[in-house]
Amino acid sequence: MKASGRCLNLEIKDKRMRTASLQTPQMPESGDGVEHSSTMALSSRLKYVSLGVLVLQTTLLVLTMRYSRTLKENGPRYLASSAVVSAEVLKIFMCTLLIFSENNFSLTAMYELLNKEILNKPVELVKLAVPAGIYTLQNNLLYVALSNLDAATYQVTYQLKILTTALFSVSMLGKKLGSYQWLSLLFLMAGVTLVQLPVESLGDSEQNVMSASSQFVGLIAVLMACVSSGFAGVYFEKILKETSQSLWLRNIQLGEWLYLHLYDRLSEECMAPYKQTFSQKVMQFL
Repeated sequence: MKASGRCLNLEIKDKRMRTASLQTPQMPESGDGVEHSSTMALSSRLKYVSLGVLVLQTTLLVLTMRYSRTLKENGPRYLASSAVVSAEVLKIFMCTLLIFSENNFSLTAMYELLNKEILNKPVELVKLAVPAGIYTLQNNLLYVALSNLDAATYQVTYQLKILTTALFSVSMLGKKLGSYQWLSLLFLMAGVTLVQLPVESLGDSEQNVMSASSQFVGLIAVLMACVSSGFAGVYFEKILKETSQSLWLRNIQLGEWLYLHLYDRLSEECMAPYKQTFSQKVMQFL
């Protein structure tokens, strides 16, 4: 009897230990925990680095564009269309390199992918004709705005693209914004309005009138650029969500349309000095 009682007690203790081991959560190994924490820290640092690079790139872009458009030289200024074409060619080149790296640096795989997704799908290419035309208009309007506005006014006013993007996102994508987000957009509009308030100056009145008209042209250009940027961005996002093609492929398709639009405009601007009307030729002949 004593032996059977001891066996019964041992079985009960064994069951309790098994139940306790099942209920106790298993802690991850120390190596996995350290690796997870290091990955989280790296991703957090990467976010802040990306934000800093974006701010630096945006600031330098505005300053360099403003300086290049207002620099006084003896010769004529560069064409805005030529700058936009150069940027689009560079963008297509970078997207092609990214697709090349995603295909394990295989030229054959990249060629097959581009042939399948771009050349054999003309309908998908036609869908991007609308945002390509709008982006073409927007890029040229930005140069007009920077030629007539100072860098600070342009940078603050151009932030209205956040408002237009939010409005188009609500209307086209069905997104819902919270009360704090709408309040932030109202503060943004108030800040842009304060920047546009006139400042008294003691200079020549004729020069002030010319400056005011120039600022008005720049303001209209930047407002049109904000509207076009918001619509084109939301339209492009909608296309990306409806298809399985990557962002790099879509940028190449978009760059092709932009290049075609800008090539026509660039050729017209380059040939404009050599074009003469019939009356001008007659007057030269006489």
